[in-house]
Amino acid sequence: MELTMSVEVEQKFLFDSDTLKAIEDIGVCVGQKQFQDQYFDTADFKLTLQDTWLRRRKQSWELKCPTATFSGTAEPGGERSLCTQYKEITYLPEIYQRVKALIKDSGEEGEKETTPSAEDDSWLSELNLCCFAEFTTTRRSFTLKGEEGVQIDLDQADFGYHVGEIEVLVPEGGDMQSAKEKIRHTAQRLGLNEERRVAGKMTVYLERYRPEQYAILLSAHVL
Repeated sequence: MELTMSVEVEQKFLFDSDTLKAIEDIGVCVGQKQFQDQYFDTADFKLTLQDTWLRRRKQSWELKCPTATFSGTAEPGGERSLCTQYKEITYLPEIYQRVKALIKDSGEEGEKETTPSAEDDSWLSELNLCCFAEFTTTRRSFTLKGEEGVQIDLDQADFGYHVGEIEVLVPEGGDMQSAKEKIRHTAQRLGLNEERRVAGKMTVYLERYRPEQYAILLSAHVL
């Protein structure tokens, strides 16, 4: 099976009523939805220490992992980029193989090969994966007039954190610089003046509810 993967390029921002008005002026609301996310890792954080995020949303699996160019790379001048970029994998057999390669020692052999499915979670226990974060998000999504391929999401998490994101999906191997320019232009249109990266939902969740994991990932420069 030929896999088509995309890279998610995004910039997060904090929003208020003025930001919402600016979004409504230049965008069109394309819907609101609510979803629950569960994130999985080993007890010693083998995935997240490699900036790799295994998530189940509405019984569908997704793996977000760094692109060849590290998502936290610096911009010219030494400033850390306001944008992040992650490869998104949604084909479960491919997710399983990648997660297994990251977790298992390369010398381990002779193990029974599991065929994962959305109805069977036995592969999670096989790889010693457990849920470390679970929360529900209400999301409003907007597309922009005159800016093809840009989506704005406004998220309200059930643990009290609100954050927006400007997102462009790029086919793997596509033009990342063009995506960043679209995001930068959109941020300017919205009057956003962030000078440093805004924390995402997961960063805030870990800081509040998983302080040990948060501290370890922070010291490893993942967060």
